[in-house]
Amino acid sequence: MTQQQILDLAADVLATEQRALSSLVGQLGPSLSNAVEILLNCRGHVIVSGSGTSHAVALRFAHLLSCVGTPAFFLHPGDSQHGAAGAVRAGDVWIGLSKGGETAEVCYLAGVAKKRGATVIAITENAQSTLGRSADLVLEVKAPEGVDPFGMVATGSSLFNSALCDVICVALLQLRGYTLEQFGETHPGGAVGKKLKGIF
Repeated sequence: MTQQQILDLAADVLATEQRALSSLVGQLGPSLSNAVEILLNCRGHVIVSGSGTSHAVALRFAHLLSCVGTPAFFLHPGDSQHGAAGAVRAGDVWIGLSKGGETAEVCYLAGVAKKRGATVIAITENAQSTLGRSADLVLEVKAPEGVDPFGMVATGSSLFNSALCDVICVALLQLRGYTLEQFGETHPGGAVGKKLKGIF
């Protein structure tokens, strides 16, 4: 493959992912508003879980939620079967990410969360899946066909789901009236912290 072919391929990948992100707008509805309201009113922690590439998306989501004033952490669904599920309590909101909604460890943890009295939110392509049926609220979104190599390597679809999570984070930031100064208290380290010290 020549240098130009690589650049052409890069342009095609980015165009495909851009189209995928644009398609998300038409999939948003009342369930998104309901999810934001549930998270805004959560008096416990928000706990986010996922396996595989959804693990990476969930980890990022939990981190960003904490950055914008919604206390959150990632709970590994595999570890939950070895004692970590003890972190889930009544009053928490548990969010499970699973493309098909049939990841065994995620579905198991959804059942534990429900039994403990946590509110369960599923982010999945299939509301009728095991995860979807066990949830109190489903955010059913589907990345378009062709966005992932082989339809399986979750490149574009992970970006798609991350964008959905970003929407939720920004909505919560604005609804809480979360300020730049508050963010500075949460993020005092690194280049961001140094930049904020120059502002305040």
